[in-house]
Amino acid sequence: MNKLLPRLGFGLLLMTTAQAALADDLNSGNTAWILTSTALVLFMTLPGLALFYGGLVRTKNVLSVLMQCFAITCVVSVLWLVGVYSMAFAEGNDLVGGLSNAFMANLQQDSMVGDLPESVFAMFQLTFAIITPALIVGAFAERMRFASMLLFSALWLVVVYGPVTHWVWGGGWLQQMGLLDFAGGTVVHVTAGVAALVCALYLGPRKGFPKTPMPPHNMTMVFTGAAMLWVGWFGFNGGSALAANGDAGMAMLVTHMSAAAGALTWMACEWYKFGRPSALGAVTGMVAGLGTITPASGFVGPAAGLAIGMMAGIVCFNMTMLLKQKLHIDDSLDVFPVHGIGGALGTILAGIFASSSLGIFSGQGYNEGMNMASQLQVQVIGVLATGLYAGVCTLILLKLVDSLVGLRVSPDQETEGLDINQHNERGYDL
Repeated sequence: MNKLLPRLGFGLLLMTTAQAALADDLNSGNTAWILTSTALVLFMTLPGLALFYGGLVRTKNVLSVLMQCFAITCVVSVLWLVGVYSMAFAEGNDLVGGLSNAFMANLQQDSMVGDLPESVFAMFQLTFAIITPALIVGAFAERMRFASMLLFSALWLVVVYGPVTHWVWGGGWLQQMGLLDFAGGTVVHVTAGVAALVCALYLGPRKGFPKTPMPPHNMTMVFTGAAMLWVGWFGFNGGSALAANGDAGMAMLVTHMSAAAGALTWMACEWYKFGRPSALGAVTGMVAGLGTITPASGFVGPAAGLAIGMMAGIVCFNMTMLLKQKLHIDDSLDVFPVHGIGGALGTILAGIFASSSLGIFSGQGYNEGMNMASQLQVQVIGVLATGLYAGVCTLILLKLVDSLVGLRVSPDQETEGLDINQHNERGYDL
């Protein structure tokens, strides 16, 4: 189906498009939309995710979380220029791109990717690279040293994000298999979610967990950041069409429906289990709905978006309860059950709801030669491969960083709070 080509094919398109296409080939409407989407996706991290995460931690650690999101944005941006963009999208092999475009040496003002300036394409993709390691912050919040966080995030971007992006979007082996991942179910959410679980297990729980209550210190900040994430996600999913067209419009519509359904379903689960819904549950369900629809957003219809959001609310809610209350795994801000499980669920459901023969739940149809069984097989392989690779590499990197500079602050520093002992500042002067 031609409608599947924009996201599935742009990596190959990048490798085969002449670096200096004629200016007449530029589509100003598409370019304007991707410029807007780029700003929206960056807005998701700064300030959206930073505020969302910052409000969820305790008062003594709020500034440390804001600083981690800000610093990751800066480090990833530099590394993207130096070589990770080339690793992801330059011509290479089935596993990783080459370094022929290191320092974006081939990127000129008139370089094109399809009908977009390559500078716009590279910047749009950079915003995805920024938010992915920033998501992992939620797993080790309130207990990792700042220097260790920077080193781990930089290494993780190079070792995990660059190669996996090439696998799925840059012409690598999963793209060749026909994996449906419109906007980052595997590239962003599965990799970050699995890495978060490994980080939480390796570092161990915060002091006092699970006996000591650790509620969010500022729900107003959480709510504000979550609302920014909802708005920014329209650029995340809608922009992944790489055009201002019907695919972008449908992606935005199903994204919105899934977010709403996820929030309502999570609220219903809380209402049933605890007797009342919470604001925290509502916004967490919204994020679960957004993460779960992400890989399917360009391939499914509105009714499927609603169904995916409802399933996200139920599955992610129960996984969060399982990890925190039953297994006592201190994934501080629920990155794995919301993003990891949501991204995996959405990637698999894309293989079902992309079908054009499901009545009101029908999607855009499969690529030529694919049916539901073969597509589901590819989707499961994609989830398992990216999850396993991210998990193993994350464990190796954690051990490496731990041996070099240490990972966790001391018990006394953790009690004092990271704002003071890592930055000599405090979020609130009370």
